[in-house]
Amino acid sequence: MRTHYNILWYCMLGFLLCDCSHTKKTLFAVNEADSVFLIVGSYSKAQDEGIKVFSFNQQTGGFTYRNGCSGIANPSFLCASKDGDRIYAVSEVGGPDAAAHSLTFRADDASLTWTGSSPTHGSAPCHIALSPSENILYTANYMGGSISEFPLTAEGEIGEGRALPFTGKSIVAARQDKPYLHAVYFTPDNRCLLANDLGTDRVHCFPITGSNDSIRFSTLKDIHIKAGAGPRHLCFHPKGHRAYLLGELSGEIYVLSHENGRWKTIQTILADSLHAGGSADIHCSPDGKFLYASHRLKGDGLSIMRIHPESGMLERIGYQPTGLHPRNFALTPNGQFLLVACKDDNVIEVYRRNTKTGLLSDTGKRINMPQPVCLRFLGEE
Repeated sequence: MRTHYNILWYCMLGFLLCDCSHTKKTLFAVNEADSVFLIVGSYSKAQDEGIKVFSFNQQTGGFTYRNGCSGIANPSFLCASKDGDRIYAVSEVGGPDAAAHSLTFRADDASLTWTGSSPTHGSAPCHIALSPSENILYTANYMGGSISEFPLTAEGEIGEGRALPFTGKSIVAARQDKPYLHAVYFTPDNRCLLANDLGTDRVHCFPITGSNDSIRFSTLKDIHIKAGAGPRHLCFHPKGHRAYLLGELSGEIYVLSHENGRWKTIQTILADSLHAGGSADIHCSPDGKFLYASHRLKGDGLSIMRIHPESGMLERIGYQPTGLHPRNFALTPNGQFLLVACKDDNVIEVYRRNTKTGLLSDTGKRINMPQPVCLRFLGEE
């Protein structure tokens, strides 16, 4: 369940927000060899620096704190524009304070500047996605049982949003008594918006037509997942021919194919052998050879899967223990490192990845910050 909903509101927002500078320069790499920007969202009070920026060296695993921004309560999930000069964040709080925020990012000094927000009209937004043409923003509202759609101006500013609610429930009474929207994604071909609903064991699929990325409920097509699965996050194979959906409650990964306009589950494989009901995040390696999924509550860590090169099917090959409560994690764009946000240990752990075997080794390097949740490398898709 989502926590930290009783948060200081934004009456002091102007005082809390970080400095503004209007010089625009968009770079994915900082002025250090082999380095990229790492932007981290967290659970935090509005007056705290909830979003932090680091430079991360993709060859050595070294990192340097660069900058940060306060003024947003619980900026737990982030996404970025393709050029990297615009960052969008949710404020994962309850009631009317729940909102989506826009920030500008300057590469020369790694500064973040808040530029605006709009209420989600749905409680506890926990995921955010930018449309392919970058003219619409979407959030998944966990406690609100809805997704929200926001038009964006040509400058990337957020307009007034609308909430699109869902109905239904499933078989796990304590967790699936109503819809709990957990994530929103655009498919690699940019033809569909997918919305993962933990509460109803469905992935809501909205076909996208034309140049306008707005969706209509009249075109909704549900992908039905195994009862009790609790769909949380998913990722796509780099080739785009397979989607991998992680069930938070079942601890299983569902391999989905999309052919002739029809989604189909072609494999189900257990990832959490302890059945803790706390599976969290999932990502493919950049080379498409391996898959990783994080699990919490018992035996916290990452399951490691090999991906069959032709079929896209999975084979479990290992498990990497991590710190407490691993949530979102991220692979560096070059695939050499995997970073894990361990919320309850207040640390981001750095693992080196063996690109031949897919297995991980702990570097012992730690990025300390309170309750990290979301990790984003600028320049990754």
